[in-house]
Amino acid sequence: MRAQGNHTQWTGAYPGRVDAQRDLAAGALWVIDDGAGPAACLSLLSGPDPTYERIEGEGWLDDAPYWVVHRVAVSTSGRGLGSRFLRWACERHGNVRADTHESNLPMRGALERCGFVSCGTIWVADGTPRVAYHFAREGALAF
Repeated sequence: MRAQGNHTQWTGAYPGRVDAQRDLAAGALWVIDDGAGPAACLSLLSGPDPTYERIEGEGWLDDAPYWVVHRVAVSTSGRGLGSRFLRWACERHGNVRADTHESNLPMRGALERCGFVSCGTIWVADGTPRVAYHFAREGALAF
Protein backbone atom coordinates (compact mmCIF):
# COMPACT_ATOMS: atom_id res chain seq x y z
CA MET A 1 0.00 0.00 0.00
CA ARG A 2 2.77 2.42 0.82
CA ALA A 3 4.32 1.84 -2.62
CA GLN A 4 0.99 2.79 -4.22
CA GLY A 5 0.72 6.05 -2.28
CA ASN A 6 -1.63 4.90 0.49
CA HIS A 7 0.12 5.95 3.70
CA THR A 8 -2.94 6.10 5.95
CA GLN A 9 -4.58 2.67 5.86
CA TRP A 10 -3.20 -0.43 7.57
CA THR A 11 -0.69 1.26 9.81
CA GLY A 12 1.12 -0.53 12.63
CA ALA A 13 0.75 -4.29 12.86
CA TYR A 14 -2.69 -4.56 11.23
CA PRO A 15 -3.43 -6.79 9.49
CA GLY A 16 -1.00 -9.35 10.81
CA ARG A 17 -0.43 -13.05 11.16
CA VAL A 18 -3.07 -13.32 13.90
CA ASP A 19 -5.72 -11.82 11.59
CA ALA A 20 -4.79 -14.22 8.79
CA GLN A 21 -4.79 -17.22 11.13
CA ARG A 22 -8.21 -16.27 12.51
CA ASP A 23 -9.65 -15.85 9.01
CA LEU A 24 -8.06 -19.12 7.87
CA ALA A 25 -9.51 -21.01 10.85
CA ALA A 26 -12.94 -19.55 10.06
CA GLY A 27 -12.72 -20.62 6.41
CA ALA A 28 -12.81 -16.96 5.40
CA LEU A 29 -9.30 -16.45 3.94
CA TRP A 30 -8.99 -16.82 0.18
CA VAL A 31 -5.72 -16.72 -1.76
CA ILE A 32 -4.78 -16.51 -5.44
CA ASP A 33 -1.53 -18.39 -6.06
CA ASP A 34 0.09 -17.44 -9.35
CA GLY A 35 2.52 -20.37 -9.28
CA ALA A 36 5.25 -18.31 -7.67
CA GLY A 37 3.37 -17.97 -4.39
CA PRO A 38 0.50 -15.91 -3.01
CA ALA A 39 -0.37 -13.12 -5.45
CA ALA A 40 -3.51 -11.83 -3.73
CA CYS A 41 -5.69 -12.53 -0.73
CA LEU A 42 -8.94 -11.39 0.81
CA SER A 43 -11.16 -12.27 3.70
CA LEU A 44 -14.82 -12.91 2.98
CA LEU A 45 -16.96 -13.10 6.11
CA SER A 46 -20.69 -13.53 6.61
CA GLY A 47 -22.44 -10.54 8.15
CA PRO A 48 -23.70 -8.82 10.08
CA ASP A 49 -20.60 -6.78 10.82
CA PRO A 50 -21.01 -4.53 13.91
CA THR A 51 -18.89 -1.87 12.20
CA TYR A 52 -21.65 -1.46 9.62
CA GLU A 53 -24.49 -0.81 12.07
CA ARG A 54 -23.94 2.97 11.94
CA ILE A 55 -23.56 4.64 8.57
CA GLU A 56 -23.80 8.32 7.66
CA GLY A 57 -24.79 9.37 4.17
CA GLU A 58 -27.00 7.64 1.64
CA GLY A 59 -27.17 4.40 3.61
CA TRP A 60 -26.96 0.76 2.58
CA LEU A 61 -28.74 -0.34 -0.60
CA ASP A 62 -30.83 -2.83 1.37
CA ASP A 63 -31.15 -4.53 4.75
CA ALA A 64 -30.85 -8.10 3.41
CA PRO A 65 -28.26 -10.53 4.81
CA TYR A 66 -24.83 -9.79 3.38
CA TRP A 67 -21.20 -10.84 3.21
CA VAL A 68 -18.25 -8.57 4.00
CA VAL A 69 -14.98 -8.22 2.12
CA HIS A 70 -12.05 -7.33 4.37
CA ARG A 71 -8.27 -7.22 4.04
CA VAL A 72 -7.82 -7.29 0.26
CA ALA A 73 -4.13 -7.33 -0.60
CA VAL A 74 -2.22 -7.91 -3.82
CA SER A 75 1.50 -8.51 -4.18
CA THR A 76 1.80 -6.58 -7.45
CA SER A 77 -0.61 -3.89 -8.62
CA GLY A 78 -1.89 -3.54 -12.15
CA ARG A 79 -2.72 -7.21 -12.75
CA GLY A 80 -6.43 -6.95 -11.93
CA LEU A 81 -6.26 -9.52 -9.13
CA GLY A 82 -8.12 -7.33 -6.64
CA SER A 83 -10.96 -6.79 -9.12
CA ARG A 84 -10.97 -10.49 -9.96
CA PHE A 85 -11.43 -11.35 -6.29
CA LEU A 86 -14.19 -8.77 -5.84
CA ARG A 87 -16.09 -10.08 -8.88
CA TRP A 88 -15.75 -13.61 -7.53
CA ALA A 89 -17.18 -12.55 -4.15
CA CYS A 90 -20.13 -10.84 -5.85
CA GLU A 91 -20.82 -13.86 -8.06
CA ARG A 92 -20.64 -16.20 -5.07
CA HIS A 93 -22.79 -13.99 -2.83
CA GLY A 94 -25.02 -11.40 -4.46
CA ASN A 95 -25.06 -9.05 -1.48
CA VAL A 96 -21.60 -7.87 -0.44
CA ARG A 97 -20.35 -4.89 1.57
CA ALA A 98 -16.85 -3.47 1.89
CA ASP A 99 -15.09 -0.39 3.19
CA THR A 100 -11.83 1.35 2.55
CA HIS A 101 -9.92 4.46 3.49
CA GLU A 102 -10.77 7.54 1.45
CA SER A 103 -7.18 7.75 0.19
CA ASN A 104 -7.06 4.12 -1.01
CA LEU A 105 -7.76 5.04 -4.62
CA PRO A 106 -6.77 1.64 -6.11
CA MET A 107 -9.29 -0.17 -3.89
CA ARG A 108 -11.99 2.42 -4.44
CA GLY A 109 -11.49 2.12 -8.19
CA ALA A 110 -11.64 -1.68 -8.06
CA LEU A 111 -14.84 -1.61 -6.00
CA GLU A 112 -16.51 0.84 -8.37
CA ARG A 113 -15.39 -1.09 -11.48
CA CYS A 114 -16.99 -4.20 -9.99
CA GLY A 115 -20.35 -2.50 -9.45
CA PHE A 116 -20.08 -1.51 -5.79
CA VAL A 117 -21.88 1.72 -4.87
CA SER A 118 -20.51 4.24 -2.37
CA CYS A 119 -23.14 4.45 0.38
CA GLY A 120 -21.66 6.78 2.98
CA THR A 121 -19.20 6.73 5.85
CA ILE A 122 -18.67 4.16 8.60
CA TRP A 123 -16.16 4.24 11.46
CA VAL A 124 -13.82 1.38 12.31
CA ALA A 125 -12.79 0.31 15.82
CA ASP A 126 -10.07 2.96 16.15
CA GLY A 127 -12.60 5.70 15.37
CA THR A 128 -11.30 6.57 11.91
CA PRO A 129 -13.73 6.94 8.99
CA ARG A 130 -14.00 4.65 5.98
CA VAL A 131 -15.92 4.95 2.73
CA ALA A 132 -18.64 2.26 2.79
CA TYR A 133 -19.46 0.33 -0.38
CA HIS A 134 -22.29 -2.08 -1.20
CA PHE A 135 -22.92 -4.48 -4.08
CA ALA A 136 -26.47 -5.85 -4.24
CA ARG A 137 -27.47 -7.94 -7.22
CA GLU A 138 -31.24 -7.75 -7.66
CA GLY A 139 -32.96 -10.93 -6.59
CA ALA A 140 -29.76 -12.39 -5.19
CA LEU A 141 -29.69 -14.41 -2.02
CA ALA A 142 -26.73 -13.59 0.18
CA PHE A 143 -26.36 -17.11 1.56
